[in-house]
Amino acid sequence: MNKTNARKRMLIGYALVLPAFLVVMLTVAYPILSSVIMSFQDGKTGEFTLENYKHFFVTESQLKNIGFTLYVVVVTVVLAIVIAYLLALYLRFVKSPISRAIGTLYLLPRFIPGLVAVYAMITIIRDTGVINRIAQLLFNYDFKPAMMYHASGLIIMNLWFNIPFAALMITAGLGAIPDSVIESARDVGASRMRVFRTMILPLSMKDVVVAATFVFMTNVGSFTTPYLIGGNSPKMLGIALYDQFNRYLDYNRSAALSVIMFLICSVSAGIYIYTNLKEKEWE
Repeated sequence: MNKTNARKRMLIGYALVLPAFLVVMLTVAYPILSSVIMSFQDGKTGEFTLENYKHFFVTESQLKNIGFTLYVVVVTVVLAIVIAYLLALYLRFVKSPISRAIGTLYLLPRFIPGLVAVYAMITIIRDTGVINRIAQLLFNYDFKPAMMYHASGLIIMNLWFNIPFAALMITAGLGAIPDSVIESARDVGASRMRVFRTMILPLSMKDVVVAATFVFMTNVGSFTTPYLIGGNSPKMLGIALYDQFNRYLDYNRSAALSVIMFLICSVSAGIYIYTNLKEKEWE
């Protein structure tokens, strides 16, 4: 009887999980598998080929797109994490009206639609924008930031989006560090820098790594910001994929580029999985 009941409970459990499993297979697994298969097919004959991948690693313009994307993404990750970490430290350990106000306002960018934010930034950083007008008004100088259609503009916009997100994750990690641990170290004579280097930084490093992986993956395939601020050459991979799919109607190369972007993101995803598997060691 017990074995029969256990089997029934197991079957009921499988039945409850089955709808979600089918949804995942149909909306995630099947599109990924079909894209991978298509990426190895010739667009005209359907035969197996590596030409779709070769195109992106042989063509000079496509190589520049990959290098440009990695440059923008890596710089964005480094700057966003450093600034977010400093902001998180300030919000966690400084108790003042200013820190409380910043703690209330720093998440505001997360609630502003991306398209609205990008257009707002364009009015500021373009050569005839707000910065240029202030320079002319105060210093009678025609200052042109030259950020439009340039990597610097993309990075500035990416930071605007990603710093609040990274700071939120890191602040949550710093909040888990008990004040008693820090106070005990200070009581035995440890300097602030020593407390930070030997206690705060190691205990918060897991959250820093996780935040960095999410920022990396988010920006590899970004579209709105590169489409409105980025230039025609080189391009971010999200725009290159859009061109292959919509402008050139080359679905096989589009699939190949999708796989390449997936493989780039998988490096960051691997770090994320490794970090979670080593959670006990981090603690």
